[in-house]
Amino acid sequence: MQRFKITVEYDGRPFFGWQRQDGQPTVQQALEAAATKINDDAPVLVQGAGRTDRGVHATGQVAHFDLSTTRPLRKIADALNFHLRPDPVSVLAAEEVAPDWSARFNATLRAYRYVIINRRADLTVDKGLAWRIPSRLDASAMDRAAKAVIGQHDFSTFRDAECQAQHPIRTLDKIDVARYGDGLEVTVEARSFLHRQVHSIVGSLVEVGRGA
Repeated sequence: MQRFKITVEYDGRPFFGWQRQDGQPTVQQALEAAATKINDDAPVLVQGAGRTDRGVHATGQVAHFDLSTTRPLRKIADALNFHLRPDPVSVLAAEEVAPDWSARFNATLRAYRYVIINRRADLTVDKGLAWRIPSRLDASAMDRAAKAVIGQHDFSTFRDAECQAQHPIRTLDKIDVARYGDGLEVTVEARSFLHRQVHSIVGSLVEVGRGA
């Protein structure tokens, strides 16, 4: 049995998030189908470092899986990418790890980047990749408000009703709001997040930016 760690990039628009769902396309299902192909059609479970929501993209999602069929490391990424086509998922890197290594439990940091385009004109290049808000946002006020949620807090207010976490206590290590011309980026880092926590925080920060 070989265990592999993979780093994955994907466009989340066609998927109903990371986690496997009956009757809906997900990133986990796409990766498991590809991994099963290189495991002589024996089923493979792919476990991610986190579960992204519907429509969320990734540039460095980490996951792991086991193969019962021996495969050379140098061929793993290419073989997975071959079987992933035409799904918008790419394996950027693969490495062999210890049998007890876990993408979820060995993760030390998770980071989200939320992009807002602050202009009246419709989106073209960034359509589907950013949130357009036509009214001018005060990025400085948003950044000041963001600093209030750094550290350990009860994030029940920013927790989805369907969140399955055992408790709402989380520690945010970093949250920054920066403006780049018409664009704003909200960067959030923590070891773990609640379901839709970042989405809810960004929505609240936008209200601050609007003057609420």
